[in-house]
Amino acid sequence: PPDPPAAMKIAVIGQSLFGQEVYSHLKEEGHKVVGVFTVPDQDGKVDPLGLKAEQDGVPVFKFSRWRAKGQALPDVVAKYQALGAELNVLPFCSQFIPMEIISAPRHGSIIYHPSLLPRHRGASAINWTLIHGDKKGGFTIFWADDGLDTGDLLLQKECDIFPDDTVSTLYSRFLFPEGVKGMVQAVRLIAEGKAPRLPQPEEGATYEGIQKKETARINWEQPAEAIHNWIRGNDKVPGAWTEACGQKLTFFNSTLNTAGLVPEGEAVPIPGAHRPGVVTKAGLLLFGNDDKMLLVRNIQLEDGKMIPASQLFRGADSSALELTEEELVTAEAVRDAWKRILPRVPEVDDSTDFFKSGATSVDVVRLVEEVKELCDGLELENEDVYMATAFGDFIQLLVRKLRGDKESKCVIDYVEMAVNKLTLHMPHQLFIGGAFVDAEGSRTYETVSPTDGSVICQVALAQVSDVDKAVAAAKDAFEHGLWGKISARDRGRLLYRLADLMEQHKEELATIEALDAGAVYTLALKTHVGMSIQTFRYFAGWCDKIQGSTIPINQARPNRNLTLTRREPIGVCGIVIPWNYPLMMLSWKTAACLAAGNTVVIKPAQVTPLTALKFAELTLKAGIPKGVVNILPGSGSLVGQRLSDHPDVRKIGFTGSTEVGKQIMKSCALSNVKKVSLELGGKSPLIIFSDCDLGRAVQMGMSAVFFNKGENCIAAGRLFVENSIHDQFVQKVVEEVRKMKIGNPLDRDTNHGPQNHQAHLQKLEEYCQRGVKEGATLVCGGKQVPRPGFFFEPTVFTDVEDHMFIAREESFGPVMIISRFADGDMDTVLSRANATEFGLASGVFTRDINKALYVSDKLEAGTVFINTYNKTDVAAPFGGFKQSGFGKDLGEAALNEYLRVKTVTFEY
Repeated sequence: PPDPPAAMKIAVIGQSLFGQEVYSHLKEEGHKVVGVFTVPDQDGKVDPLGLKAEQDGVPVFKFSRWRAKGQALPDVVAKYQALGAELNVLPFCSQFIPMEIISAPRHGSIIYHPSLLPRHRGASAINWTLIHGDKKGGFTIFWADDGLDTGDLLLQKECDIFPDDTVSTLYSRFLFPEGVKGMVQAVRLIAEGKAPRLPQPEEGATYEGIQKKETARINWEQPAEAIHNWIRGNDKVPGAWTEACGQKLTFFNSTLNTAGLVPEGEAVPIPGAHRPGVVTKAGLLLFGNDDKMLLVRNIQLEDGKMIPASQLFRGADSSALELTEEELVTAEAVRDAWKRILPRVPEVDDSTDFFKSGATSVDVVRLVEEVKELCDGLELENEDVYMATAFGDFIQLLVRKLRGDKESKCVIDYVEMAVNKLTLHMPHQLFIGGAFVDAEGSRTYETVSPTDGSVICQVALAQVSDVDKAVAAAKDAFEHGLWGKISARDRGRLLYRLADLMEQHKEELATIEALDAGAVYTLALKTHVGMSIQTFRYFAGWCDKIQGSTIPINQARPNRNLTLTRREPIGVCGIVIPWNYPLMMLSWKTAACLAAGNTVVIKPAQVTPLTALKFAELTLKAGIPKGVVNILPGSGSLVGQRLSDHPDVRKIGFTGSTEVGKQIMKSCALSNVKKVSLELGGKSPLIIFSDCDLGRAVQMGMSAVFFNKGENCIAAGRLFVENSIHDQFVQKVVEEVRKMKIGNPLDRDTNHGPQNHQAHLQKLEEYCQRGVKEGATLVCGGKQVPRPGFFFEPTVFTDVEDHMFIAREESFGPVMIISRFADGDMDTVLSRANATEFGLASGVFTRDINKALYVSDKLEAGTVFINTYNKTDVAAPFGGFKQSGFGKDLGEAALNEYLRVKTVTFEY
């Protein structure tokens, strides 16, 4: 490897966490930081850069000023010169540094600026990037000269600006992490003698002043996009404001994504605005002079209180909670914390306002952390403090949180639809950290009803950055949140509560499944939803029964040993589920995952996201702590791949195709050797002997193939029927097929609903065409039903030979594949049944118990059904052999997929 660049003596002049990070990385690079110059302490609090340097024993200087009457102070210059710095590094420096300091080192000075210079020279550069609606942003590191941000360029990096970016998101996503790396890279180039000095062009140069509250007033004579840019460009500080409702209202969290929002609600007259605003359940709709809409989600009132914009006219909550004795003790402990944070306030009473008493954003973090310690790990958001700035209001919020009253704090933007004599309330955004949020860039896609091909609604389309946010939320919830601190029994209690809520909403869940996945409603009620409820109840009971062992080992004589094992949760788990049983597959994996104590990021199938998002809402109502469950609708190639690649995800549970499963397994290995369980494709054999109960064999054989429209991972992919009963069996099957009612899945007498989506319907047509082409006999079906939607006829093939495509490959649809076998030739039919790389399920029909046991021994499949089929139960392990995957869902065995075993040995 090349030799590291020569170490330099560096003076760091700056402030904040950004300055601290740059300082720490420069020290790691081997440079000697000879001095740190930062801002004076504010209210007794040391700036993070100064604090870290002091801890490291580096000289720290906190000059309140560097010059007087335009001249550098000699004492300041002398103290600086005594350090012998070879380079000045200025990360986020807010002070004006004299040229005597800037020019002193032999390498000069480099400065970080959060814009693509020469654009946005001057202050508030990030704000102006957004206010001007720039499509590209970034940062510049330049050589300081005596002008305002006019020095030669050393390094620039750019990023895309998304429509709903704010100062915070842009800073957090790019300017902070990449900016720190950029500063370190710039110093490295200087040390190597490779740093460029590119004259800064004047073309495109702009100068803007610092954004202050008095200049942040909204000009309403602009298009909606310009107003949105102004609001987001002033987000948090100083805040874009207008006069309305007899006071000064400050707007935050603006978006142009108003698709599906109807401007119906209470009007808000705004002087100068093109039209009055409208308070809706999603927030406050505002209008530009082009008559287009924007949405504001939060409003700060003149007294400093922040409220959801949807609650503008609701006033204060009059239903104040009466505190218990224990809660009163907690309130006094929190009051003491406020006194420590606000030393200039003589007494903290209910009306004491946190911010008007001198608190800053750093104090918000401190308060959140103090509350966490006082309240057994209770997680507050910084935003909670902004929403309840008076002490009395804060205590009310805190007590509601402690009591688990979180439902009222989450604003959910529902899609409402009247279906099946119900009004469905369907969330359609991503669910991250206990809140429903838009995807990055407000990206969405259409989810389609398979019954008629109509669009149900727009659903948020998760991006890679959304995956990272969800994983970070899950990681924080696992490592620092309440989930890991509560007892296993309390964890079980929350899962029982979740199951109860699922049962209360079972008709709504089943209707959504019928609407979004085409599941026949009665089947959805019994199986898709019913088994989901049973699964959560089953695993809720396991929570406090996950036990280790004590193991006798060789003693270390004359001492003795005690060895025990602990079964611990793994951490953040990624769960990727298919579209055939959207809620049930989610429940099979998630219930075991949560019971084991993990946190989870779930990717539902892109075509069937709605029951997963409704499930997310129910986790909120159940009181599952935020961040424990996160749900990201989106594409497998993007979201599923990122989960597989993510270094903080420790386990992937996947149900889907063998092809995708192999890719996931490879990614899991290459990323961080994460644990993985795979439930993959199937071609399950069903062997029907002549000594069976033929009526039952026909009935169960039909169910084995046509259950859930054939979209069933364990569906009987091929029936082997003993020759002497073959023709009779086929005749009875065809008679039964003709009785099946194909129709709207919401109709109670429907037997056979639509296939899940258009692409799958086309694959089934191609599958059947290939079967005919290869010489199999198409007895009935084989084509789309001539009606709107994605309906496919129940299909029966006979004379299927072993070499044919349809004998080897899964249809995943309502296609019965029948092959003969010679009377009495049990070993040959077993050999044919096992001649596949799949091994998920299998079945046998016979009255001979010896034959049944012999066949069940020989069949190479994770499940064998005898004289039944599709009989799964939450207590029975489920999973495949060979290329049908490995690992188990359901039963006690499923817990092992989400646990790790630790061995602990004592000597005494």
